[in-house]
Amino acid sequence: MRSTHPKASVATPTTPADKNLPGRLFAAAIITIATAAVYANSWSGPFVFDDQASILHNDSIRHLSDLGAIFSPPGEGFTVDGRPILNLSLAINYAISGTQGWSYHALNVVIHILAALTLFGIVRRTLGRTIGVRGVGNETGTVGVSDASVLGMAVSLLWALHPLQTESVTYVIQRAESLMGLFYLLTTYCFIRAAEASPGPTALRWSALSWLACFVGMGTKEVMVSAPLMVFLYDGIFVSAGWRAALLRRWKYYALLALTTGVLLALALRTGSRGGTSGFGIDVTPWMYWQTQFQAVAHYLWLSFWPGTLIFDYGVRWTSGLADVLPYAVIVGLLVVATGVALWRRHATGFLGAFFFAILAPTSIVPGNRQTLAEHRMYLPLAAVIVLVVVGANRLIADAHRRKFLATAWLPLALIALPLAAVTVHRNEIYRSELTLYRDTVAGRPGNASAHTNLGNALRNARRYEEAIVEYEEALRLRTDSPQVHYDLAGAFSASGQLLQAIVHYEEALRLKPEYAEAHNNLGIALARSGRDGEAIGHLSEAVRLNPASPEAHLNFGLVLIRTGRLSEAIEEYRQTLRLDPGFYRAREAMGNALRLAGREREAAEELETAARLQAARLSPR
Repeated sequence: MRSTHPKASVATPTTPADKNLPGRLFAAAIITIATAAVYANSWSGPFVFDDQASILHNDSIRHLSDLGAIFSPPGEGFTVDGRPILNLSLAINYAISGTQGWSYHALNVVIHILAALTLFGIVRRTLGRTIGVRGVGNETGTVGVSDASVLGMAVSLLWALHPLQTESVTYVIQRAESLMGLFYLLTTYCFIRAAEASPGPTALRWSALSWLACFVGMGTKEVMVSAPLMVFLYDGIFVSAGWRAALLRRWKYYALLALTTGVLLALALRTGSRGGTSGFGIDVTPWMYWQTQFQAVAHYLWLSFWPGTLIFDYGVRWTSGLADVLPYAVIVGLLVVATGVALWRRHATGFLGAFFFAILAPTSIVPGNRQTLAEHRMYLPLAAVIVLVVVGANRLIADAHRRKFLATAWLPLALIALPLAAVTVHRNEIYRSELTLYRDTVAGRPGNASAHTNLGNALRNARRYEEAIVEYEEALRLRTDSPQVHYDLAGAFSASGQLLQAIVHYEEALRLKPEYAEAHNNLGIALARSGRDGEAIGHLSEAVRLNPASPEAHLNFGLVLIRTGRLSEAIEEYRQTLRLDPGFYRAREAMGNALRLAGREREAAEELETAARLQAARLSPR
């Protein structure tokens, strides 16, 4: 028997659910302890991939008191670009532990736990309402107070422990997704509390907190853009007697909520194309990208039910024709139509479907050339899938005349939660080193050139140069036109002493990208090591021209100049180096030697003494 619509637009007052404090505390404790336990082995993971640019090379987070720098995060495609609240959270971590990763991982786990507890509150309060809503509750249209707590705990626990969440929790910089998710859920939860409260100061405070969560979320990640719409849909389905009633009753609140999108728009305009990786002006057409998203959405749904093969970096895989798109387009199209029908009928499943698609929409609509599929995008949409499964199972299995499904729900919940937790723990282990992470990625996506490149980088960092060369060559086989891979391969050849091969690949990198300053610099070094100083000077001077702010480029140029007898020019390059980095002891040492050759003994002695002091300070334990 289907319940009817609520007959009035008056917000439901505080419900009996608020009196069930012991049950709520028990559920919150289970969620917190289980989530913390499952992610306990994630704390020692290294910074990987985009972590390195956004944390290790992000000068804007170095001083917590410098809010101007923090709220103007670096661009050039950094994950923090246009996301000042994300950048602020990293600055807090840097103030606590510098570049030691434990505090970053700890905060990621705390954010995830808070999001899970907020989700618990949303589900519990939604199911425990005393009004009837289509698609929610038993045959009377409601769920009992204790039943709502159990179902809410089941949803939150499965969501928190699901291995699909590891990319948003264990991979530090994808805090962008989990932190945004927390603010998204808080926006909804605070709205629910405002709607449940009697008109007055309490309701106003909860409304203000909802607005504040939405405002801050807009500065965390662009996916937050749909939050005002989803709160409105929630109001129309679960609180008020329809969309018109919701708008008439709370139009000022919705107007203020909609204004927060202006923050996001301003930040998005500032970031542009995120370093050429995302947007409508990049080298990927919208139609080309949109075709890939049907399969992506279908894959997300598959992973929700069977997360057996998770992949850190899917890379880019373009569709090859209608047969490659049509089956997935049919599945997604039917789900979109079903969501539209359910919304028109104001059925609870319409809200879940809209929640799922609205959160995926920004990354599914705005073209990207780096990843056509990414698991962290499912951080919030996964909640809609789990709510549908858990609440749907309750409605199908419950027997109102004899015993309820909930009375025996603990065993099936454990049978589902424990395997999910085990896979999550195993997944965290894969993040314990760059080598294990990228080996796993290559195994899952052998056609991903980027994965082979990053595995090559990890092997090179471990001084396993021959293995690194194999991975770089495979990456080049998959993508022959990549100057970055040629550059990385040249670096591996150079480190292993194979200078001729290194020179070949540096030159190829420059053929593909003539303005590649680092390639000019390293090619110059390789040529100098090969005794080709004349050619080396040309490339090193070009490196300095292209990147005049690089101390290393000036130093390398000076070192080769002095070998060719151009002493005064070398000294000037060393001066430039020390202007850029006064603490660069190698430059001090080189300057001292050059001054000695020039017969300026007193100045030389001062520079060499300073160099020795700087080197000792650098090597001393802290």
